[in-house]
Amino acid sequence: MSLDHDPANQPLTVAPATAKKLEKLGIRRRFDLILHLPLRYEDETHLFPIANAPYGKPVLVEGEVIAHEVQFKPRKQLVVQIEDASGTLVLRFIHFYPSQLKQFVQGKRVRALGEVRRGFHGDEMVHPKTREVLPGDPLADSLTPIYPTVNGLTQPVLRRLIHGELKHLSLAETLPPELVQPLRLASFAESVRLLHAPTPDYSISQLTDPTLPAWQRLKFDELLAQQLSMRLAYRARRQGRASVIQGDGRWRSQLSANLPFALTAAQHKVLAEIIADLAQPHPMHRLLQGDVGSGKTIVAAMSALAAIEAGFQVALMAPTEILAEQHYLKLASWLQPLGLTVSWLSGSLRKKQKSAALEAMASGATHLAVGTHALFQDDVQFARLGLVIVDEQHRFGVGQRLALKDKGAEPHQLMMSATPIPRTLAMSFYADLDVSVIDELPPGRTPIVTKLINSGRREEIVAYVNKTCRQGQQAYWVCPLIEESETLQLQTAVDTHAQLSEELAEWGVGLVHGRMKPDEKAAVMAAFARNELQVLVATTVIEVGVDVPNASLMVIEHAERMGLAQLHQLRGRVGRGSAKSVCVLLFETPLSELAKARLKVIYENTDGFEIARQDLLIRGPGEFLGARQSGVPMLRFANLEEDIELLEAAKEWAPHLLERWPKAVEAHLDRWLAGREHFLKA
Repeated sequence: MSLDHDPANQPLTVAPATAKKLEKLGIRRRFDLILHLPLRYEDETHLFPIANAPYGKPVLVEGEVIAHEVQFKPRKQLVVQIEDASGTLVLRFIHFYPSQLKQFVQGKRVRALGEVRRGFHGDEMVHPKTREVLPGDPLADSLTPIYPTVNGLTQPVLRRLIHGELKHLSLAETLPPELVQPLRLASFAESVRLLHAPTPDYSISQLTDPTLPAWQRLKFDELLAQQLSMRLAYRARRQGRASVIQGDGRWRSQLSANLPFALTAAQHKVLAEIIADLAQPHPMHRLLQGDVGSGKTIVAAMSALAAIEAGFQVALMAPTEILAEQHYLKLASWLQPLGLTVSWLSGSLRKKQKSAALEAMASGATHLAVGTHALFQDDVQFARLGLVIVDEQHRFGVGQRLALKDKGAEPHQLMMSATPIPRTLAMSFYADLDVSVIDELPPGRTPIVTKLINSGRREEIVAYVNKTCRQGQQAYWVCPLIEESETLQLQTAVDTHAQLSEELAEWGVGLVHGRMKPDEKAAVMAAFARNELQVLVATTVIEVGVDVPNASLMVIEHAERMGLAQLHQLRGRVGRGSAKSVCVLLFETPLSELAKARLKVIYENTDGFEIARQDLLIRGPGEFLGARQSGVPMLRFANLEEDIELLEAAKEWAPHLLERWPKAVEAHLDRWLAGREHFLKA
């Protein structure tokens, strides 16, 4: 049977309204129901006498309704009292429908599932799950699965749909015995049946244990599907055709001679990997990662020169105008003395400037084009685009990166990220890319001291800024995003600038924010770089790309509201010169547990890879990956930290399956990724 006609891939036969709700859960075909596994389980197999029901865990009790009333103080609520031979219990419903009153008519028997706690008028359950029963109604003979759902889609409906497909669809193995047996994997069919319909001999703790063989099997299958899909994507890219780029090294040698520093061993290593890729007849897809300040920009410049030496054009794209402009100024200062043309393109350029830049790119006069997302607009054309460099690649969606790539026949791609990627993430979500890591910082970098200080001590910090300026150094003062409002963030920055201008009257205090015109921002940044301004008040537009070696102090307000990656990036704006550098994180109390966890990590660590690993643990891969998740299948069951052994096994077995069992690969991907084929094109 072809996969297209496999009953598992047939659409669901449900009402259109139900289909819409199921689609929100990612359930579009019949087999998706099989893979929609329980979130937790409820125990309705054992009835507790009311007087003996333990506190602090869900229990099932049964009793006769002896009273009910709607109370209005302190707020409207439905209060029901039930009793059995051992005692009485209050059921309290703060949110209820008038129809629920009929369920609790005096004399009816009900079962209630919930946590018993001590209330003002005795023991009570708040918002228990209840149903009417008749004397002698049997108890459940196994635990009840509770599924992830959406409003309007009840657990009974989900259970009925799932159990219907368990009866009718094939749960046959997709994997060959040669893989299942050595890894001692549980059977797929037995695993899903157990998790959807547990037998009476399993407890809640057993079924929710991630090391349960049934969960291990599902996690492995999911990780294997991800590895196979990424390897197929990698293979497809390797089969593409790209221009062989082999520069003669003349401009790279000239730039090296002009630089006031020498490349580190790590920079030489990753540059050699990139140059080797460019010389291949298939397109390079390499991710260059390195911690803040590790020197990715010079590696990008040398890579660009290799392409320019061979007669090709290069495009470098950055996600924000201030970062793109920093790249443009730095690269122009390096490349223009060599007689090369570096063009700048952003959405804010005047029409005449933009037309001139577009003409230079289309004619081939431009050697390197630097810009924002404006580089992939329809009116942008290149004469001979050979290399695309994307900085902070995780901030761009897959579609944006593909649009720029499509400007050339099949250009080579170098993606850069200053957000280090933990090993487990690189093994899974970035398995389709070749990865180069700059794993050392340039010499002369001073360690940054991080201080956590309550915002109530702000006056002390202003005095410390004053002292720093007296010593000839400069300082940043960052105002973060407030309540997701750019307007509020801007106003906070403007107010802070006005206040600091008064408090630090003897020093020049500048201001940059996202609403300023590019030339205004550039003028302020240039004045700060020349030490004409000693303090720079900024929104988070300075997060990446800003390089002022004389700035040795960073003050970040409301640090508790910011993510780890952003805090680490901001902190990396200092420590670029020889002076001792300090980053002060001002926080407001009370702190949430999440904020405490983040601040503890950034205070205790300066290694970007360890910070990224902790960030992954705190946030999970979905948020960590950002825009990239639009092009990569997310994991539903596996946990990258807990399931590292399964991930390593999946990575090891994926190439063997592709080579020896292509039919098994097809069946396995069809089971796990059918309808998500766009993941393979990312």
